[in-house]
Amino acid sequence: MVNMISLKALRPGLPAVIKDIDNKLDRYIVIKRGKPVAVMLSPEDYEAMLETIEILSDKECVKRIKQAKREIAAGKTISLDNLRRKIEKS
Repeated sequence: MVNMISLKALRPGLPAVIKDIDNKLDRYIVIKRGKPVAVMLSPEDYEAMLETIEILSDKECVKRIKQAKREIAAGKTISLDNLRRKIEKS
């Protein structure tokens, strides 16, 4: 969930904000004089965003993802058990 909080409200409320970020993976946009000046989020959330950016900036990876989606839509899938057997044979 994304929350907006003023810098003035953030100062005394920082412990509660950190708790929300840590426990609920909430995100906060910090506002100063009506304008966003910072974003607060968990390290896990930040790492996930960086990973997503990295994947989406790799054209070959995006092509493979699109191809996989087409194959799934066409029913070209295998069960988890069959996949395990296939891997074990390798």
